[in-house]
Amino acid sequence: MDARTALGLRMTSLLLRGGGPTTVEGITSWFGAMQAQDVNSVLWSLGARLPGWSLTDVNKALEDRSVLRTWPMRGTVHLVPARDAHWMLDVMGTRSLTGVAKRWDYLGLDKATAEKAMDLLGSALAGGKRLTRAECLVTLTDGGVEVTGQRGYHLLWYASQRGVTAIAPHVGKDQTFVLLDEWVPSPFTPSREEALGLIALRFFRSHGPATRKDLVGWTGLTMGDVKTGIGVAGDALVTVDVEGVEMIMAADLEELPDTAWLALPGFDEYMLGYKDRSLMASASDLAAIIPGGNGVFQSTLVRSGRVVATWKRVLGAKGVTVTVLPLVPFKAADHRKAAAALEPFAQFLGVPLIVKNP
Repeated sequence: MDARTALGLRMTSLLLRGGGPTTVEGITSWFGAMQAQDVNSVLWSLGARLPGWSLTDVNKALEDRSVLRTWPMRGTVHLVPARDAHWMLDVMGTRSLTGVAKRWDYLGLDKATAEKAMDLLGSALAGGKRLTRAECLVTLTDGGVEVTGQRGYHLLWYASQRGVTAIAPHVGKDQTFVLLDEWVPSPFTPSREEALGLIALRFFRSHGPATRKDLVGWTGLTMGDVKTGIGVAGDALVTVDVEGVEMIMAADLEELPDTAWLALPGFDEYMLGYKDRSLMASASDLAAIIPGGNGVFQSTLVRSGRVVATWKRVLGAKGVTVTVLPLVPFKAADHRKAAAALEPFAQFLGVPLIVKNP
């Protein structure tokens, strides 16, 4: 197939042309994991796929404990189905622990201190307690563990990476933590091979057509594990040729009609799910989407699957002000369509939209 057809199929897989699950849990399960290091970004990632939902609706759904945030792969926070968090940490998350001793040397930590911090957090959260990040750091300090510099964040990461804690929904603007075993008392426990098959199926179902290298980059797994997972997924996946590049997608994937213009957050799976992003943006456009290549992705305006602009938002007393920064020449009609694509975001927030075109 040609690149245009592949991109259309990919937009369908990414649930950006409708036709997908209609709940937060359903969408998260469809993807398997959604990039969530920036909480505002993942909230809009969900909202963009749940037409008519408000930010309040999404936040309410997050409280039902069907999904949670943790570090399941690549040492990065993702939103995952709650019942899958344990096996994801076991199969993929533990790979992030291989270099932890070097990190401890840099931070002035050791295993005994890290284990002590984990025990302190476990005791403080026991019995269904929910503590803010600041309260967790106070707990560590009171227990004799220094949290200056990057030590505090690392120790919170370590406790979650080891499956002791997890990130619960925000309370106001504050990140909160809970005990994973209490938040998810009945986890799903597949075998390792079953887990590899499940993550391969979910990735290619939600991102395909995509390459094996995309899955390696997304999960942090070895190519051997990826091949095993694809084999376990079996006939649910098919291999296709996209202009000479071998890619994989769900066997039952059918392209849905183009939704034309979309406003997406910077850390959406639309960008974060791939090693090779050339189907969605040129090399020069990617330089603007990821300025300096520092891993901080700008929010994007997408037209028929291709990025045509980035956007920045400021929430104020009069509404949300969005500045549109085109990457291609814009005509007056393009500015109108860009504003129309941003309107659902303002409705999601429940405030008026103010568009600036510098």
